[in-house]
Amino acid sequence: MVWGFELQRRTGAGLDALDELQHATLDLACSQSRLRDPLDGIVLSAATMSNTTTAQTSQTYQFPSKTVVTDWPLIDNDPHFKRVIRYARPSDYVHGAVATAFGPGFLYTMEKFAPSYVGKGGFAQAMRLTGFIGACGGFLYFYQRSILRFYGMSENAREVQMDMREMVDKVKAGKPLYGESQLTPAMQGVAARQSRYSALFMGVLPWFNFVNHSQHGVDTAKYYQQAERELEAERLSKSS
Repeated sequence: MVWGFELQRRTGAGLDALDELQHATLDLACSQSRLRDPLDGIVLSAATMSNTTTAQTSQTYQFPSKTVVTDWPLIDNDPHFKRVIRYARPSDYVHGAVATAFGPGFLYTMEKFAPSYVGKGGFAQAMRLTGFIGACGGFLYFYQRSILRFYGMSENAREVQMDMREMVDKVKAGKPLYGESQLTPAMQGVAARQSRYSALFMGVLPWFNFVNHSQHGVDTAKYYQQAERELEAERLSKSS
């Protein structure tokens, strides 16, 4: 009887220990579950922040360019190459032609008064080289005279009127003001920053803008406002 009683007592103690072990295991699982929930929230929040950051970095921000104080109004601080040529005045062509002819003319005059005696064909080669250099210099002089009016650094009343007329006509036709571009807005900004006010350094490094972009340093609202005024005037004239 004593042996049986001892066996029963030990069996009951073992069952109690097993119950305690099961309860401890259950408590541990609950604790892990409670710990996992905040971590899941943290991971979810991190993923949300990552998506938000990705969405924000995909946007393109355009900062206004520096405004240079000039005596005349700014038309465009980075005009397209073709636009500079189209807006050139007849006087620009005259100055460019004179600058082109100056080099060869001066060399020819010096040859008459002080012959170089370079031999047959030597002077012709010198004239061709001087003509090429003169043509490059004459074109840069012609181009710079025209583009400085876009910068407002030279009298530009004619160009201001031409610019307003051109842009208002584009607004009425529903066309982009500065032409269509296949570049992304970010790359357009890179191109604009590379060639903005580049004509001021023309004597050292000739640099031209061949990219259509929308960053030209002016408030384009004036074109739309003028187009609205003209369209309203046209409507009133038709109705009357």
